[in-house]
Amino acid sequence: MGKYLVKRILNMIPLLFIISVLVFMFIHLIPGDPARMVAGPQARLGEVEQIREQLGLNKPLLTQYIDWVTGLFHGDFGISFSNKETVGSLLAPRLPITMYLTICSITWSALFGVIIGAVAAINRGRSLDIVGMVIAIAGISIPNFWLGLQLMEIFSVGFGLLPTGGVDTWQGYILPSLAMGAGIMSILARVTRSSMVENLGRDYIRTSRAKGLSESKVIWRHAFKNSSIDVVTVAALQIGALIAGSVVVETVFSIPGLGRLLVASIGYRDYQVIQTLILFFSLEYMVVNLIADVLYGIINPRVRYD
Repeated sequence: MGKYLVKRILNMIPLLFIISVLVFMFIHLIPGDPARMVAGPQARLGEVEQIREQLGLNKPLLTQYIDWVTGLFHGDFGISFSNKETVGSLLAPRLPITMYLTICSITWSALFGVIIGAVAAINRGRSLDIVGMVIAIAGISIPNFWLGLQLMEIFSVGFGLLPTGGVDTWQGYILPSLAMGAGIMSILARVTRSSMVENLGRDYIRTSRAKGLSESKVIWRHAFKNSSIDVVTVAALQIGALIAGSVVVETVFSIPGLGRLLVASIGYRDYQVIQTLILFFSLEYMVVNLIADVLYGIINPRVRYD
């Protein structure tokens, strides 16, 4: 396990390098001049050129890339073009908000997704199966921004139970996490159902029943345990979708997190912030997948790490 983890972590380094190059190239291909954005529409050409020199945008692209990457190794993420603050100081207060929102979303969506999927598999072809899959299809079909607006209309405007935006209190996380997690809950429900139906039809389940094991042990100790690897794999992949979903949901609910910062930064062509955020999201995605691989071995000790 130790060698496998070291190997996986070392493999992240060239992958992060490739991502950093691609992110840097694509960001600089976005139409628009950040120097002009900072100077304002009424600025003269000389003023724009002066700002471009101050921001280092007049340097060759290779030099700009090397400066950025060198800064990353020293913990210097650069200076935001739009508000002149360091990128680190912009990210620091927003990171816990987005992480907490993501954790809330994945927690409830995984819990309810697995329960709905398991109940549907156990009651295959019955009314509970149909109800569970209708919920799953509805959750996948509804866009999270539309669901967020409807939840806001019902629980905030209609009943006045929850705030319409912001996360000043813990209640502020409820509606955004529901909007973010609904799609993932539905996907996990479908995967859990499909995997459990497949496992419940296998020979080892019939053997377990023939040995006289109780139905609850057959379902949860054998069928569900063997289905868990598929569920963990999909859950890990969907965390990437959660991070992408935070961009929309944080904007809808006016949450000062990383997703909303990314949207604002794209509007200002704030290269330093955009580059750092996308690289951070990519690193987070890789770490989550590494954790999922470790969980495989915990769920099923027969999994080999070669």
